[in-house]
Amino acid sequence: MTITAKELKNNLGKYLQISATEDIFITKYGKVVAKLTNPYHDRVETAKSLFGILPKDIDIEDPKIERLAMK
Repeated sequence: MTITAKELKNNLGKYLQISATEDIFITKYGKVVAKLTNPYHDRVETAKSLFGILPKDIDIEDPKIERLAMK
């Protein structure tokens, strides 16, 4: 979605909600000057892509213990 800076200023709450699900490009004088996005979106998509790939018997604590042992 692309909106003007003035539109963002006048309806900030609306666009903050929308940015949770899609990127919003903000323009000023017809040029894109900023992007409003969900900072966790990429992480969520990455995590979703791993479902079903990791073994069911994996223990999340094992890597933590190994990292601590290396210090």
